[in-house]
Amino acid sequence: MAQKVRTCLWFDHEAEEAANFYVSLFPNSRIVDIAHYNEAGPGKPGSVLMVTFQLAGVEYLALNGGPIFKFTEAISISVDCVDQAEVDRLWEKLGEGGSYSRCGWLKDRYGLSWQIAPSRVVELISGPDKAGAKRAMEAMMTMAKLDIAAVEAAYNRS
Repeated sequence: MAQKVRTCLWFDHEAEEAANFYVSLFPNSRIVDIAHYNEAGPGKPGSVLMVTFQLAGVEYLALNGGPIFKFTEAISISVDCVDQAEVDRLWEKLGEGGSYSRCGWLKDRYGLSWQIAPSRVVELISGPDKAGAKRAMEAMMTMAKLDIAAVEAAYNRS
């Protein structure tokens, strides 16, 4: 049975390409289904209407809806990274052809925003040592791609 609640991502015409790109980056990911326009729809008959795909076991829909709507930073996909190697790999792959922002945020080549967020950094900026958490937050705010060791060093500095 499909997931009851899913996020639908509106693309101009790149739904299948984007879904294939995303599933190539995450373990436990796959294309579930591809639906095509028929003669009754607004798209060219036979062209891709919607792609159902899973990223790390979570189901999404990718819709080819045309150029009417664009992605904004108000919606993003947050990725909980286990180590710096995962941060580095996803930062490079997802950001290629897109743009980089601050604090682990980037836009991919399709305009979708991502947060590449190491779980250790989240622990540090909300850690029990309030002064350390403040230093960790201040360090994070100066970064584009998050550097776990640098944020940890800021947290531990007294």
